[in-house]
Amino acid sequence: MATEQPFLPFLPVLLGSDMNAYGMARAFYEAYGIKPLVLGRSHLTATQDSHILQFQEIDRLNEQDVFAPALAQVAKQYADKKLLLLACGDDYAKLIIKNKPALQEHFTVPYIDESLMDEILLKENFYKMCDKYDFKYPGTTTVTADNYDNFTPPFEYPIILKASNSVEYWACKFPGKKKVFVAHDEAEKTAILKAIYSSSYQDTMIIQEFIPGDDSYMRVLNAYVGKDGKVKLMCLGNPILEEHSPEGIGSYAAIVTTYDKELMDQVRFFLEDIGYTGFANFDMKYDIRDKQYKLFEINLRNGRSSYYVTASGHNLMKYVADDHMLNIEQEVTYVEDKHLWMVIPKGVLFKYASNEKLKLEAKKLISEGKYTNSLYYNEDMNTKRWVKLTLNNLNYYRKYKKYFNNKGLSE
Repeated sequence: MATEQPFLPFLPVLLGSDMNAYGMARAFYEAYGIKPLVLGRSHLTATQDSHILQFQEIDRLNEQDVFAPALAQVAKQYADKKLLLLACGDDYAKLIIKNKPALQEHFTVPYIDESLMDEILLKENFYKMCDKYDFKYPGTTTVTADNYDNFTPPFEYPIILKASNSVEYWACKFPGKKKVFVAHDEAEKTAILKAIYSSSYQDTMIIQEFIPGDDSYMRVLNAYVGKDGKVKLMCLGNPILEEHSPEGIGSYAAIVTTYDKELMDQVRFFLEDIGYTGFANFDMKYDIRDKQYKLFEINLRNGRSSYYVTASGHNLMKYVADDHMLNIEQEVTYVEDKHLWMVIPKGVLFKYASNEKLKLEAKKLISEGKYTNSLYYNEDMNTKRWVKLTLNNLNYYRKYKKYFNNKGLSE
């Protein structure tokens, strides 16, 4: 519950209007009673009819020629406050980092520099880093618009296909588009690549070995690294179920917090050794064949589902604000508190999740009151919002019925 707070001379500015933006706004409101400013290209259901945030629509905000001038204008509007700038998605995180020197004239920008971003995001560099720090990863290769006709993957089917340039891919359109594809044979692989390269997307595609196992073999780790370069918070999540609609594949729908000190120590050493600061989000999958975690990617922001960290009792947004805006010293915390986070109805969770052990754990946490749907916040509920969220919830039943398969074909 948000308590009465003394006046705080800072304002969080969140870029994006999705579920992550709402979770971040809720975390700030719970910690400080602040209503963050949320900037987005359109007003999505998650942040609509909310009284814990201020929304401002800015068309084409994710385009470079609009981005910097728009934020300079926002800074003028709130010249009396210290502004903390945070991204809710990959495209905004990259834009913040690319424009960091100019943005720092008006905003506190808790993100790495562009040179380190290029090291982490360029796949050839990323896998070299993985080798150096002993992170295992799936067998991976790439294909381009020039060579996809004659491409043969160097590993067995099924294979995973996903765009290297997520920002460009998000902007393209073609029939049957999905966030991540699974090809079971040569014909399916060829058809997928032909469809993609017939669209405006002409950048590299990443082809990966498929790691067996259903959604519950995934792991997600959110970390916050302070301005002093030291890790302050780490929280590991075990997804029970992912979204399975074409646009949602790879997005977590329900997570139970878990703990693995050895993995957390490894990630902590990596982040501190490369000079990382700010939020980091790791997606990986446990491979039963060799009992190793296989790292898929590092996101230079908190994850879309990162409210699971705050729900566990460790407010992720409080870490960045206490550090950068209030100069409060922090010790490192590895979260061990058990909690269930979800954005789907319980009926969907228990019908479609297949890991019986995790389902029992989820039921136990629900019975103990240790569960949270980040979109349903009692202090921010009104008739309009309740109706929209309820319709959104009902839609999950339809989407899972239409798209769900249980062959472990997640990212």
